[in-house]
Amino acid sequence: MSEDASGRPNIIVILVDDMGYSDIGCFGSEIRTPNLDSLASGGLRFSQMYNSARCCPSRAALLTGLNPHQAGVGHMVANLGVPEYQGYLKDNAVTIAEALKADGYSTFMAGKWHVGGDYNLANPDSWTPSAPGFPTPTQRGFDRYYGILTGAGNFYFPKTLMDQDTLVPLTELDDFYLTDAISHNAVGMIGEAVEKESPFFMYVAYTAPHWPLHALEEDVARYEGQYRGGWEELRTSRHENLKAEGVLDEKWEISPRDADSPPWDEVDDTDWQDIRMAVYAAQVDRVDQGVGRILAALRSAGVDDNTLIMFLSDNGGCAEFLAEDGSLPQPSRYSGTNPDGTPVVVGNVPGLRPGGAETFMSYDLPWANASNTPFRRFKRWTHEGGISTPFILSWPDRISEPGIVHSPIHLIDIMPTCLEAAGASHPTERAGQATIPLEGESMLPAIERRNWERERPIVWEHEGSRAVRQGQWKLVSAIGGGWELYDMERDRTELNDLYTGNRPKAQELERIYEEWAERCGVLPWPVINPGWNPVMRSGSAHMSG
Repeated sequence: MSEDASGRPNIIVILVDDMGYSDIGCFGSEIRTPNLDSLASGGLRFSQMYNSARCCPSRAALLTGLNPHQAGVGHMVANLGVPEYQGYLKDNAVTIAEALKADGYSTFMAGKWHVGGDYNLANPDSWTPSAPGFPTPTQRGFDRYYGILTGAGNFYFPKTLMDQDTLVPLTELDDFYLTDAISHNAVGMIGEAVEKESPFFMYVAYTAPHWPLHALEEDVARYEGQYRGGWEELRTSRHENLKAEGVLDEKWEISPRDADSPPWDEVDDTDWQDIRMAVYAAQVDRVDQGVGRILAALRSAGVDDNTLIMFLSDNGGCAEFLAEDGSLPQPSRYSGTNPDGTPVVVGNVPGLRPGGAETFMSYDLPWANASNTPFRRFKRWTHEGGISTPFILSWPDRISEPGIVHSPIHLIDIMPTCLEAAGASHPTERAGQATIPLEGESMLPAIERRNWERERPIVWEHEGSRAVRQGQWKLVSAIGGGWELYDMERDRTELNDLYTGNRPKAQELERIYEEWAERCGVLPWPVINPGWNPVMRSGSAHMSG
C-alpha cells in the first residue's frame, strides 16, 4: 500500500489554470463544485493565498519553493538570455518531486508542465523534449508523467501531449477531452502508487479553465442561460456570498467594475456573452468532477485519511482577448485544421458558439472581472485580482477542526509544507551544484494555530508589475506605474491609496523590494523584446501571454 511504517502521508497538489478567486462554490461561486466544497468543509480554506500572477512563474515557484526568477522562470518560457529568465527550471533548483523521491516517495504528475522551454506550435519538427533547455517532468523527479508541455492548446486535440517522454499522435485521440484525460491518468497513477510500499506525491495540473473555451455540451447545458443577468449582477452576488461564507471581511467594499468592462445594459450580444461564461463555468465544473474521481480512488484504496491535498489556481482570472485570424498581420499559432479536417476558427467571433473543437476563443475581460470578485486587475498584475487564489488544504488525519485561515501565504510555501509533512529534507546539492535554499515557509503550523503568520514578507515582480506584502501593508505598482500603498486589514480591495500620506511605511517596503529584486536577479522590464504573439491583444494593458 502507498504508506510506509512511519505513517508518512501521501501528498497531492492540484493546480488549476487561470481560475479567479470567486470561481468555486466555497469561495462564493454559483458554479457547481461539490467535491472541492467537500474538501473545504472538512479542511482549511486560506482566504489570503497568493500565487505569482501568471502561468509558468507560478508553476516554477510552486515546484521549487523559490521565487520565479531564482528558479529560472522570471518571465515566461522563452529564453531571454540570462539564467533568471532562461524559461526552464535551473539545474540547482530542486523540485518537490526530486526532494521527496530522494526520501522514498513515488512521484507522479498528470497535466500541464510549462516550465521546460518554449515550443513553437507551428513547427513540430523543431520540438526537442528532454534536450538541454527543454527538461521534461521525468527529468525533474517524476517517475510517471502524462500531460502537455506547453501553456495552452486544444482540449480535444492537444499538440504537445506526452505519455512519459513520448509524444502522443493526434490521430490516436478519439473521443478525447483533456480535462478528463488528466483526471483518468491521475486515478490510474493512484492505482499504481497503492501497489507500492512507499507513500506517493502527485502533482495534478489541470489546463482548465484556461482558454480556449472548450467544454462538453452535457456540462454547458447546466449553465447556459444562467448568466443573462450580466457580469455586474454576478459580481454583486459573489461578493455577498464571500462575505456570508466568512471568507471576506464585511468592511471590504467590492472594487468598481473595470473601466474596460461596459455596463451590461449597453451590451448587444447578451446571448453570446451568456454562452461564453456558461462554457467557462462548465470547464470549472468538469475539473471538480475530476477531483471527485481522484477522491473516490483514494477512498477505494483506503488511503484518503492520510493524504494531504492542496488545491489552488496559478493566477487570477484572465482578461486576454483572442483576435480573429485575418485581423492581424500573422496567423495565430493555434490556427489550422483538426485531425478530422475541420478548420479551427481562432478568435472571439461574436455570435459564434464556443465549446467545440472547431472554435478557439476566450471569455474576455468583463467575465474575468467577475471571476476575480471582489478584487481589481487580472492575471499578470500584482494587484489582488492577479495574484489571489482560493486555497484548500485537506488532511483528515491531522485536521480535527475545519475552518478558515486569514493569514497571508504564498505558493512558495507549498514545497516546505510538503517536506515538513513528509519528514523530508531539502537537498543541498543537485547536478553537481549547491542548491538554492528554500524561500518559502511551511504552513502546517496553521493547522493548530489559525493566527499563524509567516515570518518573511511576500514579494512579486512580473513584467514590471511589482508588490510587497508585509503584515497588514501592501506596496504595489501597476505595469509602468508608480507605487501605491494599501492597508490590507481595512482595504484588501485596494481602493484607498495611502502612499502619499504614509511615506515612511512606503519607503520601508520599497527597500524590502529593492533588496529582494537584487538578491533574486530581477532585471528592469523589458529584459529584451520577447516577441509577443499577435493573436492576443486588447484595447488596454490587460493583454498577457
